[in-house]
Amino acid sequence: MWQASWIWAQGEVSPRNEWRCFRTTFFHEHEETPGTETKLKLTADSRYVLYVNGTQVGRGPVRAFPSNLPYDEYEIGHLLKRGEENAIAVIVLHYGLATFQYLRGRGGLLLQVDRCVQTSDGAAETAAIVRTDASWQTALHSAYDATSQRISCQLAFTERFDSRGWDEGWKLAGFDASGWEQAEVIGEAGMAPWTTLSPRPIPYLTEEPVYPARVEEMNFVKPVPWSAVFDLRTMLVPESVEHANPVTLIGFLAAVVTMSEDGELTIGSVDNGRMPLRVGLDGQWCPDEAYYGEAPQQFVKAKLGAGEHLLLLDLNRGNHGHSFHLGLDCDVPFELRSPLEPADAVSAAGTGHAADAADGSGAAVPFAAIGPFGWAEHIDHQPEQPIDRNPAAYEALKGVGSLPQLLSDYRAWIRPIDRRLYHTADVYSETAWRVVDQPQPMPSSLQRAVLASADPGVIPLHPELDTEILIDFGRELTGYLSFELDAAEGTIVDFYGFEYMRDGWRQCTYELDNTLRYTCREGRQSYVSLVRRGLRYLAVTVRGASRPVKLYEAKLLQSNFPVSNAGAFQSSSAMLNEIWRISRDTTRMCMEDTFVDCPAFEQTFWVGDARNASLINYYAFGSTEIVERILRLVPESAFQSPLYGDQVPSGWSSVIPNWTFFWVTACLEHYDYTGNADFARDMWPHVRFTLEHYLSFIDERGLFKIRGWNLLDWASFEQPGDGVVAPQNMFLVKALRDAARLAAAAGAAGSQAQFEAAADRLRDAINAYLWDDERQAYLDCIHVDGSPSATTSMQSQVVASLCGIPDEARAGVLQRYIVEPPASFVQIGSPFMSFFYHEALAQLGLQDVMTRDMLQQYGAMVDKGATTVWEVYAGSLSHNENMLTRSHCHAWSAGPVFFLGSEVLGVRGVTPGWTKVRIAPNPSGLAWARGSVPMPGSGRIDVSWEVDENAKIMTMRVVSPASVELDIAAPAGYALKLNQVAIG
Repeated sequence: MWQASWIWAQGEVSPRNEWRCFRTTFFHEHEETPGTETKLKLTADSRYVLYVNGTQVGRGPVRAFPSNLPYDEYEIGHLLKRGEENAIAVIVLHYGLATFQYLRGRGGLLLQVDRCVQTSDGAAETAAIVRTDASWQTALHSAYDATSQRISCQLAFTERFDSRGWDEGWKLAGFDASGWEQAEVIGEAGMAPWTTLSPRPIPYLTEEPVYPARVEEMNFVKPVPWSAVFDLRTMLVPESVEHANPVTLIGFLAAVVTMSEDGELTIGSVDNGRMPLRVGLDGQWCPDEAYYGEAPQQFVKAKLGAGEHLLLLDLNRGNHGHSFHLGLDCDVPFELRSPLEPADAVSAAGTGHAADAADGSGAAVPFAAIGPFGWAEHIDHQPEQPIDRNPAAYEALKGVGSLPQLLSDYRAWIRPIDRRLYHTADVYSETAWRVVDQPQPMPSSLQRAVLASADPGVIPLHPELDTEILIDFGRELTGYLSFELDAAEGTIVDFYGFEYMRDGWRQCTYELDNTLRYTCREGRQSYVSLVRRGLRYLAVTVRGASRPVKLYEAKLLQSNFPVSNAGAFQSSSAMLNEIWRISRDTTRMCMEDTFVDCPAFEQTFWVGDARNASLINYYAFGSTEIVERILRLVPESAFQSPLYGDQVPSGWSSVIPNWTFFWVTACLEHYDYTGNADFARDMWPHVRFTLEHYLSFIDERGLFKIRGWNLLDWASFEQPGDGVVAPQNMFLVKALRDAARLAAAAGAAGSQAQFEAAADRLRDAINAYLWDDERQAYLDCIHVDGSPSATTSMQSQVVASLCGIPDEARAGVLQRYIVEPPASFVQIGSPFMSFFYHEALAQLGLQDVMTRDMLQQYGAMVDKGATTVWEVYAGSLSHNENMLTRSHCHAWSAGPVFFLGSEVLGVRGVTPGWTKVRIAPNPSGLAWARGSVPMPGSGRIDVSWEVDENAKIMTMRVVSPASVELDIAAPAGYALKLNQVAIG
């Protein structure tokens, strides 16, 4: 099938943050006749954007393990020009390091164009007319700055694009590519690491233009005069690019600060990337109480005399790949240089003059790295690497008070910083740390910038300050930023996306560098981002403009898995309706090529989160393709651990046992929804494989005991990294029972009995060892030393009830706790945990308690202006009192869509494939409700009901496919008046 060869450029096999262009031209003489197709298929490492004759055709590939790399296929006949030269152009972004979506491979592009002709006898003849080989031309896309830094530890790189000197005509046939080099053939299809190439398993994602709601505000601003961002992890542990596991590193950053006269220097970090700012000047370390700022931002001031001073930054902490953002401000001019450079080596990158803060990309790095004095890689399912956090040389160096002493005693430890691991004029710092911020009345004409209008919004200039406008899209979005503007050459336009603001306070995206810098050429120009980002608000800052910038449009190409709003819900509660809507919208925003936890911070497929998201999706959209895709991805992580990864595909080898247990349940639920017996048979060996490995951790008491990331909820109950964790044991019981049912569907009766028996034994052990008679509750854990947990939590009681652990007497005790949680118990801390709470309530027939809890917990989000649902309840994971949650759009929180459809509308499948459906509404205090639940494959069930409380009558209308058997029931105590309509 593949006649094409993998190609790349000569030089580095896996370059860091390389944006590389490839192109070829060919003469097309064929007529596109009926039955004829011209198909282009391609894949790349790491990501590509494809153009045919200048038209963007697609982006890809979907995330995958490199050993099973998908390829995309497009019909391009309508884009080709008969009798002319045609151009195929591809830009490939190669990461050169592992992320939470990507395992490091090597740079490569594989592309082939096939012409498929239907012959008169009905056969098909296929011939390859274009293929990647040594005739292709390639060049670095020089407009992209390869020193741009990591977006987050989960993602790859930010964009810094300089449109001057780069000809966008490279995508067209007439482009002069004489200065480009010839591509190099690196191997044939099937080469490592891409040993298997598979057809794309899902449809293409959407790209829907969405315009903002309004320009929110305008400000004249001035950024901190010097800022930079560092990749500390790669700087001190270069081999860490091969994986995305957390590391502990021990070292320093060092620079010489030269003050022009006596003055006060402010050192600050608006995003320390979990590396606390610890500053030493001339051997004196700033005390803890000297630091200030709204957490996690940190600042410290120091009075310094004229002349040179040795600046040290202490780096002794775990690091997962987050960037370290640093800024300096001073009331007098100052200069920076590396301790390895002579005193006259200062450049624009090392000055504290605002006029020099533009870029300085070609300048030397004005810092040096010292160390590492030790480092360790941490993999939660493997033995811990020992590390001395306070080695002697590190402790001694903290006392160094001068540059001569540093160079004399520690020269062997000091290393220059690779220019690719540092960038000055940091957009994040310059946007979040302003030394001048002057709000302005906004010209009404500026609103044209966000309208689909021919008239631009003109961004006013200030003679000394930059101009920022803040754009509100009105709701959370995810996709690709697109804009068109007219500006003078050299004008810098910075973009920064964030999710939340209220009463003038902005929630910065800590640990997420959600920025883009665009440097303008002269005149009218446009740009479409190659990097996906999630946001609601967009700060646009114009810097260094010699004339006003005309902003013709700024929009987002909303991109998500292609689903329609097949599900629906309305009721007599306006608040419940809004909760359902924002939950549905959250799920859509978190549907990419897999489910992702959130569109902004991580864009990571977390396996446990996706079980709940799958159920929500069934009721909101009815998509089965995305669910099957994510469930099949999980076992491909077996080479990292037979316990399977908690996020895949990922360079972070990590296991959360509960997440694998939820995957087992999700496999059964997908079979129940679709009735796909082939899926059950395919998945059963993988389910059996991992659960047999989990059962090997059953201890002499019969309890599941494991060292690992034993997570369920962000709340502060005891879920230690080693020992017996109660909810984990309980969910393993459920996973074993669900596996037994999947075994039956797969025709593995012997395994069914085996797993049912294992579940019974574990349940008995839980009741023998984890029930506390004195507390009349289940313990949260038993520590490795044998001591019981000090905490008693709602988490353990809810999960015990949900998983069928207690006997009848204990079940009654737990039900009282579930209805009225005792104040002394640790309370539920996240909507994710609430999903299991609501499951338990529904199982107990307490839907009225469930809806009251939704109205209280989710209603608080709506009252704060949420357009999507939050990661946690207000304050659970907050750095400061203003910060209600980290992520404002989190798929694991969207449970109301599922429960309002399954419990209030009352629609639940009874048989696999939903050939039989039960409709049993629970009014839960509502006067009426109506909505739709998608059927698997095709069709939907429409339900509307209202209750007459005086007459105790429920009037119901049901519209459903005629092929579906219905079991319809009114709530207990109500007579049913039914209007049933069958279609098809």
